[in-house]
Amino acid sequence: MENIFGGSEPFRSYSETYLSKGLLLIFVVDSADHSRLPEAKKYLHQLIAANPVLPLVVFANKQDLEAAYHITDIHEALALSEVGNDRKMFLFGTHVTKNGSEIPPTMQDAKDLIAQLAADVQ
Repeated sequence: MENIFGGSEPFRSYSETYLSKGLLLIFVVDSADHSRLPEAKKYLHQLIAANPVLPLVVFANKQDLEAAYHITDIHEALALSEVGNDRKMFLFGTHVTKNGSEIPPTMQDAKDLIAQLAADVQ
């Protein structure tokens, strides 16, 4: 089952309902929005606390912007080393291509990984 819901405040009340039925958690963070990373960290850790083995895929978006934090900075800012030893966790740096018509290799790799994780859980 695939469930997608936004991370903005009005949608957060739905997270427990859908997360319990999900096969994995995909979390997207804006790498260039430094001021919201503490909020993203708090919300991510709330989401994963309910299910200690749910696989986690994090997309650090907007890596093409000059102001974007490097992937290692995102790992630290989100405290991904604290997600638990029993959880499969993956972190990808991403960005949208200029015209949006091509899929960056990282996104193709992420797509393949997500399909494999979902198949493993079912």
